[in-house]
Amino acid sequence: MERYGIVFGKNYELSMLELKSFSRRFRLGVQILEEHPGPPNASYALIKAKEDIERYFRFIGGSLKLVRIVGEGIEAVEYLEYARLFTVSLYGRDDWKLWRKLGSTIKRIFKEKDSTKFFKPAKIYAMPSELILKGFPETKDIVFFFKGNKVLVGETVRIADPFELKKLDVERPVVRPTISIPPRLARIMVNLSEVRRGNVLDPFCGTGTIVMELLLQGLIAYGSDISEDRIRDTRKNVEWLRKEFGIRHSASLRVCDVRRLRKCFRTRFDAIITEPYMGKALKTKPTRSEAVKMARELDRLYYQAFESFADVLKRNAKVVFVFPAFNLAEGGIYRRNRPWLDELGFDVITSVLDRDEKHKIVRDIHVITKKY
Repeated sequence: MERYGIVFGKNYELSMLELKSFSRRFRLGVQILEEHPGPPNASYALIKAKEDIERYFRFIGGSLKLVRIVGEGIEAVEYLEYARLFTVSLYGRDDWKLWRKLGSTIKRIFKEKDSTKFFKPAKIYAMPSELILKGFPETKDIVFFFKGNKVLVGETVRIADPFELKKLDVERPVVRPTISIPPRLARIMVNLSEVRRGNVLDPFCGTGTIVMELLLQGLIAYGSDISEDRIRDTRKNVEWLRKEFGIRHSASLRVCDVRRLRKCFRTRFDAIITEPYMGKALKTKPTRSEAVKMARELDRLYYQAFESFADVLKRNAKVVFVFPAFNLAEGGIYRRNRPWLDELGFDVITSVLDRDEKHKIVRDIHVITKKY
């Protein structure tokens, strides 16, 4: 087991939940040593994990960096490998003077071996896009994690590739932002399912973001939608994905009403991962009574969907499902309880909000298991 720091993206709670699922999914044995919530892109956790985490890190969606810890205390910089170009990232301390001092110390040590330079990131930590543009991994990102008087020193060994995610989002043939989820969220949801192999269905596939992620991860992907146009969109995007990323296998796609899945598929699924229809676009934040009414109306569809899920899921299979929650005009948020899930034979394992105060409809991501 190795010690690592893992730097999270915008949503600390969602990223932490994904990390735990990711560990179980790939049998990485992650042990959380310390949790450090913080501002977006600067929260982190210190962990122990098998070295395989470095190999599988490309499949994680809610984390930005994986940092291998080399030692404790500033003197641990002596253990760092030389780099011709490097930067310094600080977490747990917002101090440009300290950033410069640490950079100068490392530069002095590296210059004993050969010439070296260090570059200034936009903040006191380097984002993955900055590192890639500077030539990561040859360019080193030396990381300092602070907690009180304690400091751990590490080196970034893996980063999320924002350019790949952007390509998946905006360069595919069919882009419909109003009905698509971000590729990063699709990756998170696949990890929350903990499915490592087998048949996986997105029954509200839209333009195919989740189906594409399933294919990228080597899973057997199925997609369905009630709209022929959406299946046509997904098919175009899947064919583009196969050519751009050299993927040999394809997805099984069907025009199918989510309430009739058993008639469309003979397959039993290991997981269902989906964001359903979330209601009409809203011009303003709803009142509580308006939110209750919209949620109640949408639940008619969701109830029938889960009835249908029960017909095609294997026992103990997971469903990762996005329910709508609502940012209210009077402040606060409305999240609906759904006791009918238990009546249909499903257990809610956990739920987490992917919330932005500017949005009127909020993603309430649920991880659910089929009991029998």
